Amino acid sequence: MNEKILSLQDMLTVRKRLRDAGKVLVFTNGCFDILHVGHVRYLAAARSLGDALLVAINNDRAVIALKGSGRPIVNETERAEMLAALEAVTYVTVFNDISPRGLIAKVLPDVLVKGGDYAPHEIHGREEVETAGGRVLALPLTEGSSTTSIIERIKNSEYSKVMSDK
Repeated sequence: MNEKILSLQDMLTVRKRLRDAGKVLVFTNGCFDILHVGHVRYLAAARSLGDALLVAINNDRAVIALKGSGRPIVNETERAEMLAALEAVTYVTVFNDISPRGLIAKVLPDVLVKGGDYAPHEIHGREEVETAGGRVLALPLTEGSSTTSIIERIKNSEYSKVMSDK
């Protein structure tokens, strides 16, 4: 297994080590179903806010509940591996809930970030992080870059149309 992909228990051990060393942990979460340039830019920006970046991804069951029966396109194990391969990502963990609030309350990162499609008051875990003295930020999105738009472009591509005629 990739040493960047951690169970919750291992992540809590790492979190304690980072806190004891005075290191800043940045946390973000999401489905990260089809990795795209918007994700890469967002994760690099998130990583620049601290010493380590933890990306928590919803497990497959939670993605289905959030996005519908056609998702995820890529399973949780492969999504975690691809994220772990990114230079900006320090750690990845998979969680089995729709909301990351419980995980955030356990990890208590120094910085919690989400994409700019979330208003600060909509960010799950905001209260827990701010109560513990941390910061909560919404980072700008890359215009026109989303998993949903990629899926739609694939569905509407000439190749897709040719294949559906067969």
